[in-house]
Amino acid sequence: MTQKNRLLRKAPAVAGIAAIIAMGAFTASCASEEKEAPETTTTTTTTTTTTTSPAPPASPTENAPRLDPHAPNPFSPTVHGPPPQVPNPSDHHGRQSN
Repeated sequence: MTQKNRLLRKAPAVAGIAAIIAMGAFTASCASEEKEAPETTTTTTTTTTTTTSPAPPASPTENAPRLDPHAPNPFSPTVHGPPPQVPNPSDHHGRQSN
């Protein structure tokens, strides 16, 4: 039984070491330098004429709420909590009936 327990303890360690070796091999294969392509020089001359017209004025968005720094946030949801518990009128706290 102890032989089986030792084997079960060593299996994760072997798997971890194999994973580290695989990561190292993958990193080394990706880090190799590529052959550079031969350099070619191409000269291109382009002339472009553009005319710009002024942008139309922005219109206000009708559905957007007005944001005031001192007002509550209109985007936060309204919280509806349960109503407060009202004590029973016949229940007198602190008094014991004899």
